[in-house]
Amino acid sequence: MTQDLYVLGGAQTDFARNWASEGLGLIDMFREVLPPTFADAQVDPSEIEVVHVGNLAGELFAGQAQLGGMVAAAEPALVGRPSTRHEAACASGSTALVAAGADIASGRYDVALVVGVELMRNVSAKQAADHLGAAAWAGREALDAEYAWPALFADIAEEYDARYGLDHAVLGRFAEIAFSNGAGNPLGQTRDWSFAEGAFSTDDTANPPVEGQLRKTDCGRITDGAAAVVVAGPTYAAEWAAARGLELDQLARITGFGHRTDTLLLADKLAASRDTEHLFPHLRGTVSDALGRADVASIEDVDVVEMHDCFSITGLVTLEHLGLVAGGKGGEAVLDGTIEPGGRLPVNPGGGLLSGGHPVGATGVRMVLDATRQVTGTAGPLQVDGARRVLTVNVGGSFTTAVSFVVESGPDRS
Repeated sequence: MTQDLYVLGGAQTDFARNWASEGLGLIDMFREVLPPTFADAQVDPSEIEVVHVGNLAGELFAGQAQLGGMVAAAEPALVGRPSTRHEAACASGSTALVAAGADIASGRYDVALVVGVELMRNVSAKQAADHLGAAAWAGREALDAEYAWPALFADIAEEYDARYGLDHAVLGRFAEIAFSNGAGNPLGQTRDWSFAEGAFSTDDTANPPVEGQLRKTDCGRITDGAAAVVVAGPTYAAEWAAARGLELDQLARITGFGHRTDTLLLADKLAASRDTEHLFPHLRGTVSDALGRADVASIEDVDVVEMHDCFSITGLVTLEHLGLVAGGKGGEAVLDGTIEPGGRLPVNPGGGLLSGGHPVGATGVRMVLDATRQVTGTAGPLQVDGARRVLTVNVGGSFTTAVSFVVESGPDRS
């Protein structure tokens, strides 16, 4: 990056809540997440110069567009500020962060608010699945599937199996780790859940099939929620730090990013990668871009990963694109303890998407918020000892959009 992007603070809502059941909607999410965001960042909302909002499907779930304007409705101090909504399926929040970083790097603005939001539990599961299917190629894929995304990611599992072989024990263990981590997340969607014996196995009763090789605990949940962060350039951040008796390198900062997009149709992506090392070469490129821009030599220099695991197969595939293991070898890192708390590279200390929850437009922002807490030692029960550098990896659709950030604090270690 040409300059670091400092993360001054942020907040998220409780991802276990069903807002519609409380008679609440999108405006209430904004009104709830913004005050603690400004309080945590110690920034008055009147200081915000530009706003970026991540959201996939406000029009479909709530009949609501113009979410940039809704932020101003929720916080009057933001009236008159430029505010834009961004959509990139499950990577919508991350693309909002990319845009905020570009705004600040350009010199147009010094401090920005980035907020991701999604309301999805106000409709039936089937209707929610249909709405989310808009992030696939409508009318061209998953045509016979009752639920588009389990079907498409089951196709990814089939392709993985054909190339490398796939033992469901790997998927089951990945999910088991996720839910174990999520049990300690005070804002996680499944923190109070319990699981019967066999819940991560191939027992059709304990863990029913959903699509293909994917079973109940392999699949993420419909989630409501919002997350927000305040980010700033070095000049504003230096003044902010000095006013609080801090050194600039004590603040969390985004030192590198990657953002790539592939074609929309899953079958086209998989066909194009048949003779390559990875199922999704642009995802590997995205991670490499983020590490390279941060001057980080390799994944070995990263302490924690916050990565996309809307399904267990998503997590396994993403793991193999980090540079940690070769294609087809991700199962080894899952089974040998590498990605567990205390392992060589802990993954998703808060449970990730599978357990922590996946309010689509908020996920990328939540990842950076959690990364910020890790590198500043403020992650509470989710803290990984000694974490100073975190890699986030967020994907949208069937790995169509990929966005990655390196978040760190302290003196440069590269």
